[in-house]
Amino acid sequence: MAFFGLFKSKKEQQETLDKGLEKSKESVLSKIGRAIVGKSTIDDDVLDGLEEALVTSDVGVETTLKIIERIQARVARDKYIGTGELNRLLVEEIAAMLEENKIADDGYAEPRTDNSGNRLPYVIMVVGVNGVGKTTTIGKMAWQFKQAGKKVYLGAADTFRAAAVEQLCIWGERTGVPVVKQQQGSDPASVAYDTLASAKANGADVVIIDTAGRLHNKVNLMNELTKIKQVMQKVVPDAPHDVMLVLDGSTGQNAFEQAQQFTRATQVTSLAVTKLDGTAKGGVVIGISDRFKIPVRYIGLGERQEDLQMFDRESFVKSILGLKTE
Repeated sequence: MAFFGLFKSKKEQQETLDKGLEKSKESVLSKIGRAIVGKSTIDDDVLDGLEEALVTSDVGVETTLKIIERIQARVARDKYIGTGELNRLLVEEIAAMLEENKIADDGYAEPRTDNSGNRLPYVIMVVGVNGVGKTTTIGKMAWQFKQAGKKVYLGAADTFRAAAVEQLCIWGERTGVPVVKQQQGSDPASVAYDTLASAKANGADVVIIDTAGRLHNKVNLMNELTKIKQVMQKVVPDAPHDVMLVLDGSTGQNAFEQAQQFTRATQVTSLAVTKLDGTAKGGVVIGISDRFKIPVRYIGLGERQEDLQMFDRESFVKSILGLKTE
């Protein structure tokens, strides 16, 4: 997945990250500042204040307690640690905690063939409730893949809403990527099948399938997603290779609930957290990744196509704590 960096320098990516997380950084730093005011070393009072700062920054209680325990262990081991080193310790411990949830490098670039030697695409099925930026994220992904020289197909399998199909088609026109669609109310699995069949016949590298974002009935959602998977496997036997859940970072703790609902309905393998540029709730990225043990693949930091970034845990935590990345 390193090819995403081909059209944007590391410095430019860092600037976008810092700008997008500005509100979260200001919120977190002010809360940590209150926790250490008048203190020269990290003691119980500082840790209590840090705990409150992390919880109120939407990191979540469970993850916050893990972080506090890790900081306590470092203080006990290294003895005298000044409060000026707290942010550095937080970066090291949070990044280490998220290490187990990192994305393995680069599934998209691997060539795939069937038993007859026919080329097979990498298939991403995207799930998430309406309004989280799911279709927009798909459009930005398609643009980035195309910029990297990949041949991309989109499948409009959210047939429940006409607006979802229209929006995906607009993105298809904007990015020059084919969109396979049917009439509103059509069987989503049928759309997914047609998309993969067309993509396979035309030698596509990547297929992204949009799905309906309804949570009013978890059983129906589970059955629908299962059916889509089974039908896709008739064309590409091990599809989907990635089930990506898109969450709206600005909703804070509500994003936790959505993650819980979808992980119960299907096997989610990666996350995309959107709308982080307009919120001070950036800590939710850390909490969700840790709590559900699902790696974050993308974060959304603005409206531009290039504002969808690959998630780098260390750069993210440094940015939110106001530390420079070398």
